[in-house]
Amino acid sequence: MSTNDRIHDLDAVRAFALLLGVVFHACLSFVPVPIGWAVMDISASQSILAFVLVSHSFRMPLFFLIAGFFGRMAFHRKGVGTFLRSRAVRLGIPFVVGWWILWPLIISGWIMGGASMRGEVDVWKALMGGFASFGQFPKGLFVQTHLWFLYYLILITLLSLVLRKLTGLAGPIRPRLVKAGDKLVECLSRPWGVLLVALPAALVLWFMRGWGMDTPDKTLIPHIPVLLVYGGAFQLGWIIQRNPSVLDGWARPGWFQWVLLSLAFGCSLWLVGYQADPSHPRLLLFRTGFVVSYALMMWLLVFLTIGLFRRWMSRSRAWVRYLADASYWMYLIHLPVVVWLQVAVSEWPIHWFPKWGFLSVVTIGISLLTYDLFVRSSLIGKTLNGRRQQRELRFGLIPDNVRRSGVARKTLNVTEIN
Repeated sequence: MSTNDRIHDLDAVRAFALLLGVVFHACLSFVPVPIGWAVMDISASQSILAFVLVSHSFRMPLFFLIAGFFGRMAFHRKGVGTFLRSRAVRLGIPFVVGWWILWPLIISGWIMGGASMRGEVDVWKALMGGFASFGQFPKGLFVQTHLWFLYYLILITLLSLVLRKLTGLAGPIRPRLVKAGDKLVECLSRPWGVLLVALPAALVLWFMRGWGMDTPDKTLIPHIPVLLVYGGAFQLGWIIQRNPSVLDGWARPGWFQWVLLSLAFGCSLWLVGYQADPSHPRLLLFRTGFVVSYALMMWLLVFLTIGLFRRWMSRSRAWVRYLADASYWMYLIHLPVVVWLQVAVSEWPIHWFPKWGFLSVVTIGISLLTYDLFVRSSLIGKTLNGRRQQRELRFGLIPDNVRRSGVARKTLNVTEIN
């Protein structure tokens, strides 16, 4: 596709969802309670908890909705066979190969985090410990990393195609489902439409292990509530691609959505604290209120984010296209970078906010630099984004005639990691 065929606002939304994940992980060392993270910074603060609650509620539903939208585009453009092969390359290879590379680096970060509490960090020893963890296989194979999102995207894509095939074999069922989906999308453009997706999500949230969205990174056995939430988001994106005019409605939110979001956020922030008091006599009531408010916050943020990007980012911008292309790689490699940096700065006697900013900016900078130097014009870039593309950072090292030839020839295409 040419650059004019790209849906620029949704490209930007996808990049935003992935980069928000980088910033989210960068903040976790400042959470002032044990959450199983690699290290707890000496500047940990209660103030960070609001960001954790909000960002974790909607960034992955947002990503899976966009994945469903672009997934349907690719499916109808390529056909079943080519679509499945492209998913195997763009999702399967990064999941399998990425896990073998990232696993020891992530484990070494946790080892360093534990050692930092004793004041005896040894980077080389931690690295050796990370690679030594391969000795526990097959236990832990392909789990306990942030790559779970690829595993679930593969599962959801395959399940969606199976369901599509089954409904096609069942006579009039598919036309009825298509009609119902079109009606749902039409209703979502109305102020109260968010209730149609938030209330089912609230029901599913009740069955999460914790309060909020669980992170299903401990096993390859699907976590059914998580699968339902993210699978529902994917399916919603799939059917919205049939009727994309609803996105224009989201670009003009009214006062009702903003007031409802404020109430949902306030209630979620207030009620989430009761999870630490399982003996409270009104715990069931508070949990019910929490899952409803959390689900409303989740889907309002998804719709409002897409709407705001639709309103302000619909025009082609070279830097947005570049970030959209880079964001997949950046998210894949960011976690060991984040954790190592968190360990390095955990004892700095400064306020948590500038440290968080430092962690986020440096991680994004390193990830972006490695993308341009080693990925964008290489086989890795072709695997992740479909085609090699011309590097943007020159450094005066590559002659112009070489840069313009071969794999450095610039291609403009829509990137699909979904």
